[in-house]
Amino acid sequence: MINGTEDGEAMNPWEKRSEDLWAQFNAAPDEWDEEEFRKQVGALADELGPDDPVAAFERASAWDSTGHSDKAIPLYRKALELGVEGIRRRRSVIQMSSSLRNMGQADESVRLLTEERGRGSDELDDAVSATLALALTSVGREREAVSIAVGALAKHLPRYQRSMANYARLLVEPDED
Repeated sequence: MINGTEDGEAMNPWEKRSEDLWAQFNAAPDEWDEEEFRKQVGALADELGPDDPVAAFERASAWDSTGHSDKAIPLYRKALELGVEGIRRRRSVIQMSSSLRNMGQADESVRLLTEERGRGSDELDDAVSATLALALTSVGREREAVSIAVGALAKHLPRYQRSMANYARLLVEPDED
């Protein structure tokens, strides 16, 4: 999926303009005036209307990408409350959880991401795991964080996948002694 569209489907013009704007920003974020970038994202979001979940998500992402977690969190919550769907729903949870951790609310981040890991699987599974691992370190659960990180990494290794998955599991299993 790209910006909420299935691979192979024609992207609607709004999605294309949004994707192009984000690609330009991500290619050279230091060359952008942050306020101007948020203004352009806001103009796109305005086309969708004030109660559109995608508009709330896009605004949240723009605030977040320019270092304003405090302004992004309420917009992610709004996107989720309004029913943002597909890949943007999962991105909302991941990004909001990261922002919550950055704002000193790591316990909520851990709760949200733990719930998210129990949902369906997609291409963002490793992002959920990585963000959860970071949040766990913020609440003093480093051993569990390493377990999650090694477990997520294991499936990408050319060798030692089974061994690393077992080591990850053993980090959090109770000691049998």
